[in-house]
Amino acid sequence: MLLIPALTSPLRRIVAAFLVAGALTGGLTMLSAAPAHADDTDGISGAPSSDTAADGRSRFSYQASPGQQLTDNYILTNTGTTPQTMKLFSTDAYNTDDGSYGLLDTDAVPTDAGSWVTFDQGAKSIDVPLDPGASRVVPFTVDVPADAAPGDHAAGIVISVTTPQGQILVDRRVATRLYLRVPGDLQPVLTISSIAADYHGGINPLDGTTDITFTVKNSGNVALGAHMVAGVNTYFGIGAAPQARTDLSEMLPGSTRTITMTVSGVGQLGYLNPYVALQPTVSDDALNPGPLAQVNRDTVAFAVPWLLLVLLVLAAGVWGFLRFRRYRDEKTAREWIAYTEAEARRKARDEAATAAAPETTKTGEPR
Repeated sequence: MLLIPALTSPLRRIVAAFLVAGALTGGLTMLSAAPAHADDTDGISGAPSSDTAADGRSRFSYQASPGQQLTDNYILTNTGTTPQTMKLFSTDAYNTDDGSYGLLDTDAVPTDAGSWVTFDQGAKSIDVPLDPGASRVVPFTVDVPADAAPGDHAAGIVISVTTPQGQILVDRRVATRLYLRVPGDLQPVLTISSIAADYHGGINPLDGTTDITFTVKNSGNVALGAHMVAGVNTYFGIGAAPQARTDLSEMLPGSTRTITMTVSGVGQLGYLNPYVALQPTVSDDALNPGPLAQVNRDTVAFAVPWLLLVLLVLAAGVWGFLRFRRYRDEKTAREWIAYTEAEARRKARDEAATAAAPETTKTGEPR
């Protein structure tokens, strides 16, 4: 394969012109027969293995007492088309912000289970050169310290291959999880340290959503996941909407995670009682830590039906106005009737007085 180093722009144009001229004269015919660099691929893989081949395990899972030593094997494979030198090492695990299983950077120094793994002659890492398609089984040892704390300790066996791409060094890594449980006082405990709810209403007062945000902490020493249920009750514990369900991915001891679950179809009922329930779980590949206690937490929220209240206020205003107008009209009618009756009586009295008076002559003398 012919590789051309990076050149400055003017020199690149000169070389390109020379190559084109040579191709036209037949001087570079073997260049077209060489494989292009873009066709090369870099691929790596690794897995737990027996002494000779991968054994189907998805991760390393051990139980060992303080001071105990374990041995196992890891198989590396070059799945690419170019020779590669793979760096094999172990490092500590942690949970990322999104809950994924993360491992320390290649250059970071492990302090927990990642530091307990050694390779040939006690080396913390080894370089394994492999041709395309080749594999190699590498033995390793796990030495559990005499003062190792009870519970789960998480790490990863990592393959790292660093290759230059232009001006950048790219670190490609694959890893396999490693769990080691030290027996003793196991505490498989999840706790909910805080919870809050936020109601979002719409035009339809019977169709809103409630966001329930809570923080989960693995307060024990065993790696746990959970089945989670969120719901909303209202007066007298009556359910206000269908429950929401999801699963919590595995949390390592000491890790925390903030989660938001949304419950839909919640009406604007005024008083709301949002709640969450967590049933801890362990991975199918993990060792059973014993009984797992359910965790429950609730809070209070209010869903005021503002639109309905506005309509009620408007309706009350219209009703009050109509009542006032009716009262005023009735009062006016009563006053008119009283006035007309009083006028009628007055006229009657005047007419009676006129009829009873004696007639007079023009001179004013009675006849």
